Amino acid sequence: MKRLLAAFLMLSALCATASAAAPPHVEEHVKQARVAGSGTFTWFGLRIYDAELWVGEKGYASDAPYVLDLRYARKLDGRKIAEASADEMEKLGAGTAVQRAAWLARMKEIFPDVKEGNHISGVYLPGAGARFYLDGKALATVPDPEFARAFFAIWLDPRTSAKSLRTALLKDAAPR
Repeated sequence: MKRLLAAFLMLSALCATASAAAPPHVEEHVKQARVAGSGTFTWFGLRIYDAELWVGEKGYASDAPYVLDLRYARKLDGRKIAEASADEMEKLGAGTAVQRAAWLARMKEIFPDVKEGNHISGVYLPGAGARFYLDGKALATVPDPEFARAFFAIWLDPRTSAKSLRTALLKDAAPR
């Protein structure tokens, strides 16, 4: 009886995990989307956001679309989000100074102020750029593949300043 109960509980947990449906804006870009991993970004002990990486059957790959979803834990100014993103791109050595200045200006136009519970989702579109959503509603598309690579490198490049978050996001990112 104990084994049967244990098997039932394990099966229930697997079903609950497997049944998490992708939001429509994720499914639009990533067919058969699944969460590869998730984690929390903190700054000096303060929870800033929770992150999820959604991938398709190819997993996390440079030629496959994926979605990075950030659920904010606090109120933040959109300009500060853009500036922090640009700073991280610079630390990674992405782009030229001129490109980074243009990317910063574009991000300042795109990123809104957020409050606790808001989601900003970034879609990596291989060879085409990136698309952004606020709570599932389209914000903007940036048709610049170099920008897209630089932007998502903030979290996914091996040299990221948030190494434990990267590890958590890529936990189950292999192809299926």
